[in-house]
Amino acid sequence: MLNNKLMKKFWWRLGAVFLAVILLVGFFAGVVWLAGTRVTAYVNAASMGETSARAMCTMDVTTGRVLFAHNMNQPMGMASTTKVVTALTVLENFQDIDTKICVADEAIGVEGSSIYLQKGERLTVRELLYGLMLRSGNDAAVALALAVAPSVADFAELMNQTAVKYGAKNTHFMNPHGLDDPEHYTTAYDLALLSAVALRNPTFVEICSATEKRIDGVDMPRVLINKNKLLKTLDGCIGVKTGYTKKTGRSFVGAREVDGQKIVCVVLNCGPMFPETEQLLQDADKLYHNKAVLKAETVFTDKNGQQGLALADFSYPLTQSELEQLEFNLVGNTVIIKLNAETIYQADCVNLGTKK
Repeated sequence: MLNNKLMKKFWWRLGAVFLAVILLVGFFAGVVWLAGTRVTAYVNAASMGETSARAMCTMDVTTGRVLFAHNMNQPMGMASTTKVVTALTVLENFQDIDTKICVADEAIGVEGSSIYLQKGERLTVRELLYGLMLRSGNDAAVALALAVAPSVADFAELMNQTAVKYGAKNTHFMNPHGLDDPEHYTTAYDLALLSAVALRNPTFVEICSATEKRIDGVDMPRVLINKNKLLKTLDGCIGVKTGYTKKTGRSFVGAREVDGQKIVCVVLNCGPMFPETEQLLQDADKLYHNKAVLKAETVFTDKNGQQGLALADFSYPLTQSELEQLEFNLVGNTVIIKLNAETIYQADCVNLGTKK
């Protein structure tokens, strides 16, 4: 009898240990599974405007209004998203991009992404821009730089001048392709600002929004397939550029146009760069809409009851609640519109005096 009791006690304890082991293994398996799916779950369940990127800026292209931001003024490496400004600088400094140029020797065999240019090859600047933006060709970047400036360093200085001209204060370029350099950096805000400028250029949009392009080659035409996956998955996507190095991580500039409203999103050092950018662009479209705040030749009333005649249209990306919070002020023949005490518009108008 004693042996039977001992045996039962032994098997009971063994069963308890076995069950504990199973529960423990299940717990750690769950932890591993959650770790593997953390980013996807975060993307799917995140609140509007949230991101896992080290830095992010989502901006309205027309007005430059920042819609969402995270560490947007932190200087960082940006890899091949550099090429947004390379293309912008070329478009602003080369008169006829359908001109054929002879590819400079320095452009042959540049490390990293390539469209495999060959010595003595002749291509148009437009074709090289497709190679730059669709396939991220570092060789195309150098060829374009040397078509515009005497040296790569001179072209980088032109890029810096372009950045300064459009208000990018925390950006510095050392090359046209984005390969790592300690003095080559930008911020999410600056890159969004410069991308917004580029997206106002129809030729730039035509190039960066192409899903594929056939250009000349030495032996046969090159077929360039765009690396930007959102062009095929996100309605209204119009670009812009991917970027990656081991040091900087994954970066992306994405843009979307819906009902005439263009929004650009920059994520720097972001593993799930495509799904997060897609979500941020969709969030921005859901939350903000271009509202007609003023219409030319129409009368408005300011907060003190003074009336004014608007001389120009003014639209701004706003939520519905923000539209109701706008404050109009008439100062002489100037209308000043504020949102949360910040001036968002100032222009000439006709002061019609106090409303009677």
